[in-house]
Amino acid sequence: MSLTKSQSRTAKLLSLSHSQVSRIMHRSVSRGLERRDKSDIYPHLSIDEKATKKGHHYLSILSDERTGVVIEVVSGRTKKSVDDLCVKLSQKQRKSVKTVCTDMWDAYIYGANKYFKEAKLCHDNFHLVGYLNKAVDKVRKREVKTNDALKKSKYLFLKDKMNFTNKQYIAFEAISNANYEVSRAWRVKENFRDIAFRQNRLDALAIYSFWRLDAQRANIKEMNEVVEMFDRHQNGIVNAIETGASNARAERLNSSIQEIKTIARGYRNDDNFRVAILFFHGNLDMYP
Repeated sequence: MSLTKSQSRTAKLLSLSHSQVSRIMHRSVSRGLERRDKSDIYPHLSIDEKATKKGHHYLSILSDERTGVVIEVVSGRTKKSVDDLCVKLSQKQRKSVKTVCTDMWDAYIYGANKYFKEAKLCHDNFHLVGYLNKAVDKVRKREVKTNDALKKSKYLFLKDKMNFTNKQYIAFEAISNANYEVSRAWRVKENFRDIAFRQNRLDALAIYSFWRLDAQRANIKEMNEVVEMFDRHQNGIVNAIETGASNARAERLNSSIQEIKTIARGYRNDDNFRVAILFFHGNLDMYP
């Protein structure tokens, strides 16, 4: 089974049917989960989502941020889904958690606060910058209607400047020097991205407050909306700046899970997808 992530190819290699390979994976994962040591400690957790198909259907994934190991996967991202996810850890395991990193989805915040009362809820920088990127693009879409110079500039504001070609750099500098709102919005986003994480609590709060004030001074509608959202979740953002907690491993894990999904050309049901994720990323002892 370790030869390939394709169940169809594995079935062919082992002269088995696809359904036989699927049953072996299900039994193996079940066996591996039963063998897991309930005293294992996970100081830093991530709760993230993975889209399973079109139509806004998701799996919720609980993982160990230190190792990227998937602890459990459940269907959906409702409060009930999060309940099912978090109770997989024992009371002792939950009490040992120091940080829980999530995006700003209400159900994930609910789960972090309910099941990990002694941990700090942290909002991941990757997702925060993602909200700012979307706001920058909204500003660009609004301004491009009246400024031809902004046409074909979408990826200039989404791409890292370090990866610009010479032509892109010249085009970006010309737009930036023209003082469009999208250029000011981009600077607000970049200032947030440049925040150095792992600060003491007072410095973390001061850094966020300074960025917030600078963002408000820009006075751009789309960015102000993001600032208002960030303010509602200020504690989780400041916690992340203080602790340095992030979903970095979870995001890399998400890419690996997408590879599983792509190779399989999708999954007919969530349970099969869950088993595949745990089979390849659960670090389980699955041998008979």
